[in-house]
Amino acid sequence: MVKLEDHLFASHAISAIGSVTLGTTVTYPLDTIKVLIQVGSSSSKQLTIAQTFKRVQSLSGIYGLYNGLGWLTVGRLFGLGTRFGVYEILTAFYKDGREDNYVYVSEALMAGMAAGAVESFISSPFELMKLRAQVSSASGVQRSTALAENGAVTPLIRRLLHGYTPDLKTLNNSVGLLSILNTKHPNLTGAIQDYPWMMTGSGRPPPVYNVRRLSNVISLEGWKALWSGPRSGVVRDSVFSGVFFSSWQFLHRALLDWKAVGMDPIPRSDEEIGPLSPLAVSLAAGFSGTVAAAASHGFDTAKTRSQCTVVPKYVSMERKLLKWNRPGKRFERYSGIHPADRNLLFRGIWLRMARSGIASFMIVGSYFAAVDFVICR
Repeated sequence: MVKLEDHLFASHAISAIGSVTLGTTVTYPLDTIKVLIQVGSSSSKQLTIAQTFKRVQSLSGIYGLYNGLGWLTVGRLFGLGTRFGVYEILTAFYKDGREDNYVYVSEALMAGMAAGAVESFISSPFELMKLRAQVSSASGVQRSTALAENGAVTPLIRRLLHGYTPDLKTLNNSVGLLSILNTKHPNLTGAIQDYPWMMTGSGRPPPVYNVRRLSNVISLEGWKALWSGPRSGVVRDSVFSGVFFSSWQFLHRALLDWKAVGMDPIPRSDEEIGPLSPLAVSLAAGFSGTVAAAASHGFDTAKTRSQCTVVPKYVSMERKLLKWNRPGKRFERYSGIHPADRNLLFRGIWLRMARSGIASFMIVGSYFAAVDFVICR
């Protein structure tokens, strides 16, 4: 009996891993183009799918559309496992004591929102690294200007800004502005370069494509950067998961009622109706994923743009010491939306709806197909 249970658990685990990997791989180019449109667009400039695809192809080749696939696949395995696991645990309390194990749509909504909040914390680091890799595929990184090859850069900059060369012209101009000060420092230029806010020459943080490795992110931005944009991320995943499970539960109930029509005798419980076909369940999951993506896309854009902004540790420390207030209205502050992104929140929405719908359909459908194949074999 133990061996049989172990075999069933292994079969479901292998089927889940295979289905998530397949769905993520097939729809990943849509995610890459969606991210680049969200990051590269501005209020006055709208990137098209053709422009984004042409830029990636010219700089990184067709395989540039798959940069960061490994990070997203691993994150999806942990994230989806957490989402469905937390959802099943919470709905088990709702179904306790009910004859037909029925879950109301409102209960599915609340359980899904809680599951999405937990999923956001698990998948955020993997999503950050995935996004940095995607942006790098369309940025044309110049390896010849790597920091390690420039011996004129101070050791502090080399340690904190891996792979980045500061603007020495701007640094020299800054030294010229400060030359009127009465100082006896033997090396004024080197001393100014040692200050963190002068590390990039212009006072601006380095480009995101120069901080794309995990070691670089931790060194420059700190461990907390792996969970950047926590407000928008939690709201996005909560809304997505809540709408997904509530829509799926509503459609599942409707399909069961449709199947029960004309049955004689009239079924008294869902067990008497029988299970739905895998195709019907997959279509319901695909439609639910599309609706959930549309409902949460604005927060996805806010999350993506916040993760694409490099905030060094010294800037975060200054904001904390100065009690820096988040800009925007109250709802924007609570949900993590920057006021400058108000007109950009729905960029790439159709790509995300298509990717989410196709991925949900493929994950559920391939999961049922794999389980049937493994168990029947």
